[in-house]
Amino acid sequence: MTHDEIIALLKEADVLNEGHFVYTSGKHGDKYFQCARIFQTPKYSQAICTAVAKKFKDSGIELVIGPAMGAIHMAYEVSRVLGINNYFAERVDGKFQLRSGFEIQKGTRCLLVEDVVTTGGSVLEVKELVEQLGGKVAGIGVIIDRTGGKVDFGVPFDSAIKMDVQAYEPADCPLCKEGKIALTKPGSRGLK
Repeated sequence: MTHDEIIALLKEADVLNEGHFVYTSGKHGDKYFQCARIFQTPKYSQAICTAVAKKFKDSGIELVIGPAMGAIHMAYEVSRVLGINNYFAERVDGKFQLRSGFEIQKGTRCLLVEDVVTTGGSVLEVKELVEQLGGKVAGIGVIIDRTGGKVDFGVPFDSAIKMDVQAYEPADCPLCKEGKIALTKPGSRGLK
């Protein structure tokens, strides 16, 4: 898929929102991606996850893992395209763990997936978990790389689309200074 096709898909699926938002990090910005909406409709999830999976099809990936909640559906859809199994990591007392009987065999080549990467914090936590359990992180695939390609995980990293989305400290936010657009806090993590 081309950049323009992906943007059109994100708009059609009501994923790409423009306005004045406070992000999970507490920073502010003018774009918000509601990636959960991709997974409401199979035609969107199949198209976008196929685009991500194709980037890693020749990487010898044996297992796909995504952090809960945001990447559970994505891990499944990418693993379906690659024809392999998938797991999800979930937070227990603030730390990612594998549960539900999921085990990683030593040396298993894993692809980590995430819907949106802004700082890469969740991806780094899951990467650390996989490595502690003896797995090898062979790649990281995301739908939207909000850093514009500036993040380095130390392994192959690719996305369906790269977008350099500005995030501002609240005191430096030009949208707050203008005062024309109300600040909203979308998202699902309930962080303050």
